[in-house]
Amino acid sequence: MAEIKEECGVFGIYDLDGNDVAPSIYYGLTSLQHRGQEACGIAVSDTKGPIGNVKYHKDLGLVSEVLKEDTIRKMNGDIGIGHVRYSTTGASVAENAQPLVLSYIKGSLALAHNGNLVNTHTLKWELIQNGAIFHTTTDSEVIAFYIAKERVHSKTVEEAVLRTAEKIKGAYGLVIMSPRKLIGVRDPYGLRPLCLGKRDNAYVLASESCALASVGAEFVRDIEPGEMVTISRDGVKSDMTLAGKKHAHCVFEYIYFARLDSTLDGVRIYDARIRGGKSLAKSYPVEADLVTGVPESGLPAAKGFSEESGIPFGFAFYKNSYIGRTFIKPTQKERESSVHLKLNVLESVVKDKRIVLVDDSIVRGTTIANLIKMLKDAGAKEVHVRISSPPFLHPCYFGTDVPSNDQLIAAQHTTEEICRMIGADSLGYMEIEYLEGMAGGLPICKACFDGNYPMEIPEENNAQKDLGIHKI
Repeated sequence: MAEIKEECGVFGIYDLDGNDVAPSIYYGLTSLQHRGQEACGIAVSDTKGPIGNVKYHKDLGLVSEVLKEDTIRKMNGDIGIGHVRYSTTGASVAENAQPLVLSYIKGSLALAHNGNLVNTHTLKWELIQNGAIFHTTTDSEVIAFYIAKERVHSKTVEEAVLRTAEKIKGAYGLVIMSPRKLIGVRDPYGLRPLCLGKRDNAYVLASESCALASVGAEFVRDIEPGEMVTISRDGVKSDMTLAGKKHAHCVFEYIYFARLDSTLDGVRIYDARIRGGKSLAKSYPVEADLVTGVPESGLPAAKGFSEESGIPFGFAFYKNSYIGRTFIKPTQKERESSVHLKLNVLESVVKDKRIVLVDDSIVRGTTIANLIKMLKDAGAKEVHVRISSPPFLHPCYFGTDVPSNDQLIAAQHTTEEICRMIGADSLGYMEIEYLEGMAGGLPICKACFDGNYPMEIPEENNAQKDLGIHKI
């Protein structure tokens, strides 16, 4: 059970026939709930109405908690965007929920952002010196302010977005709503995903293809790294001004983040995780009676391990889907006890068996240690742990909430030490050379494992500077 927090999810839709889009945004965000369970929001507008007439609602909580039926019914408009949030920058307060909505001299602007910038401090200081007043502690507001600032001196909103994108550095999948256009932008490295879909005469932008399916839209294609697409009355236009030659897709989309039924950049997530499990079985074979996975994150890789090793696959845990999120518990002790509320061991399945337990990652090690103890308390003779990612050794600056090195168990201990600490009979991690094959041969960012970042990380990310942006 991964202790890494999710990224964010973005969704946008423009119905050229004039139909209300708020219900579709609700369903799209619900299908992206796995990418962020902290806050969510929606913003819609009527392209035939007065410029600047944006209706929006956002708050802390799940989609079903924040976007009630009566709220959705009041949101009339044929263009809109939505966001589900897990904070990688900015505190967990309602003010930081997205979309961000601005009213300025050119009308209105709404923005939703998945990712994390690495030069936020520099950009924010420049804006503050020019009189900007910030209402949130997110890097997303910096992006929105720059677009508004550039728009004053640009002929079109697309030009303002491009000028802003040339300034920002880091990872981003953006959906932007102006009074008459829906714009999607993907960072030049392709670190964060974004795709395009179509339903009748409506166009959809989403972080993952599963969100397209949830609203009955057909997958058209992935937005290319460095591409900006503009959806208007004239259809879809593409601009590749930002595109570069070097790509670095976040490998953790394929290991953990993306939903199992999604396809990202031509790679089926289910197939990627099966390949990961097969690689584990080749690298770290073991004699055992049963292969099982930690629900839900470890199950596909466990299936792959079983297929490659010939050891039967089975379910060793029952997951209670109605228990709340463990990370909202106020203390570590309470979070650990919540594992027992969420998962129960199927004693008849594991008793007197040698178990291979597969999961996607070990961050701090507390969760996997609890599960191993539960299995052994239920009568398992041996528990051999296999992890479908390499050890975490370095922080991520691009929107994956990997803790600082002093909290990463693999940065402080050897594999043998970790094995003893968690109570496993053996421990094997994914070998780093298998990652690109798992991700279908895509060029990937694996900096959290090897420290090789695809771009230069400014020193400000390691300094104790504070312009109101707090890493969490």
